[in-house]
Amino acid sequence: MKNLVIIGGGFAGARIAKKLQNKFNVTLTDTKDYFEFTPGILRTLVEPNHLSKILVKHKKYLPNASFIQETIKEITPYHVKFGKNNSIPYDYLVIASGSHYSAPIKQKDIISTIRSKEVREHEKKITNARKITIVGGGLVGLELAAELCTHYPEKKITIVHAGNCLIERNCSKSQKYALRFLKKNGVEILFNEHAKDKKNSKITTKSGRSISSDLTFFCTGIIPNTQEFQDSISTALTHKKYLEVNEFLQLKGHHHIFVAGDVTGIKEEKTAQTAESHADLIIKNILRKESNKSLI
Repeated sequence: MKNLVIIGGGFAGARIAKKLQNKFNVTLTDTKDYFEFTPGILRTLVEPNHLSKILVKHKKYLPNASFIQETIKEITPYHVKFGKNNSIPYDYLVIASGSHYSAPIKQKDIISTIRSKEVREHEKKITNARKITIVGGGLVGLELAAELCTHYPEKKITIVHAGNCLIERNCSKSQKYALRFLKKNGVEILFNEHAKDKKNSKITTKSGRSISSDLTFFCTGIIPNTQEFQDSISTALTHKKYLEVNEFLQLKGHHHIFVAGDVTGIKEEKTAQTAESHADLIIKNILRKESNKSLI
């Protein structure tokens, strides 16, 4: 069987590894030893015991694949390199290294026991806070605000958003529903306000407004996980360090390397559903390549 190496064990990488582990010599590499249902992290901030329901060890669902907990440092045409002198050969490579976010929502290189400790520490901070500010009115900011206002209706929750409407990339019906729900639950929303500085318990906006709070969450967007190996594939990087792909999700200039999930340079909402749709397309295209069929 041919070698398939997958970088990243999130929604896309885990799905591809699970589906193809009996058709290829699959090696999954990840910086942590578990799959995390990241959208559920927001719930754990108010219900820490929920964490056990959203983590699963990679080895548990990959009985017929290899797993290596390492950070990939370099990608060559037929090898990925990690550590000092270690490398893995591949016939096909899938880069699904994902993205990271401000703590504690989505991070890299963190073992499950530390993840649990971190979540509980933030739950304590939330419990003790009277005023909580969320910077960013996208999907994550809204979901976090909804968890907080429904679990702690007595707390003052404020969203500071740079745009003039919430979740701009969603349909107007969703935007209106979210706005009604949050306002009904007492959440204050400040539109067209760019958070500039945070000093102690205050946020200053570009308009000069000062917002005080006991706890602040920054939900202003993801950062793609390409830093460690970006020099070896620099010709395929966008200016924001995403990876350029064609319509078949192949990495620019590489017919046997595919890219899935948050790390792609496709302008779309970066969600779990999107990552899984990428995974399904890549699975089909790898199998089609093996059968000498045209890609879809």
